[in-house]
Amino acid sequence: MKALCGFLTRWLLEILPGVFVGGPSARVRAALWEDVRRYAGMGCALLAYNPDNEQGFAFETHDHKWRPIDHEGVTLIHRPSDRVAAPSPSCEGWSKASKRRRFGSR
Repeated sequence: MKALCGFLTRWLLEILPGVFVGGPSARVRAALWEDVRRYAGMGCALLAYNPDNEQGFAFETHDHKWRPIDHEGVTLIHRPSDRVAAPSPSCEGWSKASKRRRFGSR
């Protein structure tokens, strides 16, 4: 990771540990992103940049839980839920009030 950080500081500023900002050309940005993806290993990476679109920015990710998705022309970040869905209990014959008390829903 240190080698990657040193490599990126040639073209970008490191404003926080592991956070790089800059305004390289599209060609340099694409080359940097390829190197980041190659050297990131088991780590994750997120690239945000300003293309020529109405939204004014775009995202690319590498091995990240958050994924950019297109929703009617607008790029959104899909964040998967960390909550584990509880199995729905089958409580036939119980009153609604009893079900609420037992399973904590109101």
